[in-house]
This record gives sequence, C-alpha cells and structure tokens, in this order.
Amino acid sequence: MSMQEKLDLLNELRQKVEAGGGQKRIDKQHQGGKKTSRERINELYDTGSFREIDVFAATQDDYKNNKTPGEGVTCGYGTIGGRKVYIFAQDFTVIGGSLGRIHAAKICKTLDMAMKVGAPVVGICDSGGARIQEAVDALNGYGEIFYRNTIASGVIPQISVIMGPCAGGAVYSPALTDFIMMVSGTSQMFITGPLVIKAVTGEDVSMEALGGAGTHNQVSGVAHFMASNEEDCIAQIQALISYLPLNNLEDPPTYPPVEPALDKETLLSVVPDEPNKGYDVRDVINAVVDAGSLFEVHQYYSTNAVVGFARVSGQPVGIIANQPKVLAGCLDINVSDKIARQIRFCDCFNLPIITFMDVPGFLPGVQQEYGGIIRHGAKMLYAYSEATVPKITVITRKAYGGAYLAMCAASLRADTTYAWPSAEIAVMGPEGAVNVINRKEIAEADNPIEMRKKLVQDYKDRFANPYQASARGFIQDVIDPRDTREKIISALWDLSTKRETRPKKKHGNIPM
Repeated sequence: MSMQEKLDLLNELRQKVEAGGGQKRIDKQHQGGKKTSRERINELYDTGSFREIDVFAATQDDYKNNKTPGEGVTCGYGTIGGRKVYIFAQDFTVIGGSLGRIHAAKICKTLDMAMKVGAPVVGICDSGGARIQEAVDALNGYGEIFYRNTIASGVIPQISVIMGPCAGGAVYSPALTDFIMMVSGTSQMFITGPLVIKAVTGEDVSMEALGGAGTHNQVSGVAHFMASNEEDCIAQIQALISYLPLNNLEDPPTYPPVEPALDKETLLSVVPDEPNKGYDVRDVINAVVDAGSLFEVHQYYSTNAVVGFARVSGQPVGIIANQPKVLAGCLDINVSDKIARQIRFCDCFNLPIITFMDVPGFLPGVQQEYGGIIRHGAKMLYAYSEATVPKITVITRKAYGGAYLAMCAASLRADTTYAWPSAEIAVMGPEGAVNVINRKEIAEADNPIEMRKKLVQDYKDRFANPYQASARGFIQDVIDPRDTREKIISALWDLSTKRETRPKKKHGNIPM
C-alpha cells in the first residue's frame, strides 16, 4: 500500500469517527433539542484550538468495520478564553453514549492527563448508562472514573455538564466534581428511573419532575447551574472558567478593573431603618464588585443566602452573603451546606472569600433540629476555620449568636472584619434578649409595655451597635458604607501575600 493509499485510509477512518452514529441519529439528536459531542466542543472551545486524543479507540479489532466510532465519547484538550482546558463529551449518537471498558479508559486518560499538566476538566454527560453487554468491565470503568474524580478534587477544577440522560451509577461521577450544570427540558439525573420507582414504591413521577434541571437546582441542590438551552449552558461554562485558576498551585486570572454597576451612594439607604424589614443583598454586592461580574452558584437553591464569584478591581473572589429578603437571612440546614461547600471550593483554588453578614440566627424549628441543623451548621464553622485563603467579612446589620460566628467572625480567623454603623452584634436581638434578661422586671412593672419598650431601647443603645465588638478588637474598623469597595480592595492587596499553615495531619474530619 502506497503512502497516498494509507493517507486515504486515514482520512476515511477519521471521517467515520467524526460522523459518529450517522446522519439519521444526528438528526434525531437535533430534533430533541440537543447537539452532538463535537458540535458542543466546537462551540465551547476557542476556534481551531481543540485537539482530540484517542481518536481511533475501539473495542473491536476490525478497525475498518468498527460499529462504535470513537467509542461513544470525544476526548481532548484546547483553550477556552485562551486558557487550557481538557474535556470528555459523551456522544449519544454512538450506541446511546453507553459506557464500556474503552469508553471509560478514554475518560480516565483525559483525567490523568489533566492532572499531569494542571488543567481543568469539563465532562459532558449524555449517556444511556453502562453498556450492559460489557457487564463487570463497565462497572469497573465507572469505579476507575470515580477514583480519579476523588483524587483530582482540590487539585484541578472539575465541571460536569448534564446534556442528556445521566442515570444509575453514572450520576456519581458528576456528584464527585466541583460543579454540575443542567439544561432545562433535555437533561435528567436520577439513581432509579420513574418505572422502577413506580414498581417499588407506587409513586408516579415523570422523568423531568424526578430528575430534571428544575428539580436539582431548586429542590435537591444536586446541580449548581440551570441553563435554558445548550447555548446558554456553554456560555455559563465559559463564564465559570474565567473566574478559576487552572489548578490549585496557580492564582485565578486577573482582568482590567470595572466600576460597580450601582453607585456607592446607594449603600447609604440599602439597609432599612426598620430592623425586621428585608432587602436584597445583591444591591450591596453590586455596589461593591465590578459591574456584571457577580456569577451566582446555586442561584435557585436555598435562597436565604447568595453565594458565587465576582471580581473586585479585576481580581476574582468568592462571595458569600446572607439574603435578608428570604427567611430574614437565617441559616438553616440546606443553606449551611451551600455556604460550606462554597468556602471549601474557594479555599481549594486560592480565591479570597468576601462575606457579607446580616444574620439573625439559625432557623428555629422542630424539623430543623430533627434534620440535624447542629451537624449541618457545624460544617460552616469547620469550613471557615479550615480555610487559609484571605477572608474578609463585612457586617451590614444583624450579627446574632452562633450565626454571627458561623458567618466568619474574627474568632474563626477572618483576616479583616468591617462593620457598617448599622451593625448589631449581640448574643440575640434586643426583643428576645429583654424577654430573657428582664422577664421578672417587666412582669412586676406598673406598666409592663412601657417598661419593656424602655428596656429594649436600653439594650439597643448598649449592645445593638458595632462599637462593643470594635472596642474588644473583634471589628477592625467601623466604616462608611460608601467606602466598602475601597476598603476591600485595600485588604485584598494587603492579604495577597498571606501565608498560613495548619498542623500536619492526614486530613480533618468535617461533620458530614
């Protein structure tokens, strides 16, 4: 065979791999509102930058008549916004994107190479599950992937993108990664499908209600982002990567500074004078961070807190904030998990954490106690205490009891703690405190209502302010709200050379 004949064969085989499952299956994929693996990659990556690996991987020895081109998964690397990123994208047009031994081996090699070179990994899931005819080889393949997801955790960012079905054991690879993105209407995740649930429990539920994007973004909290379509999802992936370092040994990328979207004068009136009136903490955040840079994580889940990423004078940071307009910003079981996970991710990847505190306490209730609020709340205490990245806390209003500590008080080693003049730092709110401290005095007064009012005001004057804590060194400075951005920029500069170590140990034991 001449060189030209060999090149012709190479081109023929390459075209067959790139054709996937054929035009009929590609058309069916498009009719379902989904793209092929290569179409997704081409939209995600910088033009012409993608390089595929293991192009001709196959289960069969007969390469000319291979019925599983590419083994149902496209793998490789390239650049997104000029920065190196690895990817594996399952191809539903090839035997339903099912996972067999070689399919798993391609994914494992992608993860191994990403670890070697220190680059993030995006995994696009669109698969019918394990290749049943490969039996234990398929199960072992999942296990090999799970192991690598775990070892890579905290070393390189891992982003899972659900763009089709992801069921059974397959869901645990995304669950082990840092972020899960889902697309409304076309992606589902569940351990057991509707038919099995109907047979075992008698419950009747659709695939979308059981494991759709809305369910996992709003109810379960399994997913972190929800997109309206695949184009929107790809834009979200690109945006997320722009905040992250390539690996745990690098700093996040910096960008030109941008002035905030809201004028700093708005910070004078954003916190209501009435202590029990809510407000949108995003108004505070958007008057401090660079315009358009707030990128929320878990936006639809446990909305009594806002967490995510932003930029301050071009520097990426992690954002954690109580949301007073939902449950008064109380901490509950789910929001404790949401916040703790964000803290730990930021600490893994060298993102300073800015905390905006306005918290009246942990949410009271029998179900909260039965559900383990003690255990879940302790995750926040653990995560903030463990974190060694720069930690800057801004108290805008309420800072009561154990929740004050859990939102990164000075005692949990916040590096810099600022308070607005509206801050109230105390064991509990004035009304509750007076009910406990002065119960007998109020009961014996000639006019209990007036006596209670007087005692509440006395408590406010003595404790519901930032100056008691400031006098004891727990607050670095009480600041004009309009100066918040500049104070944070200065603190970030000062803390840019922060070095902090922890006692040598295998690992801690976070309350799970």
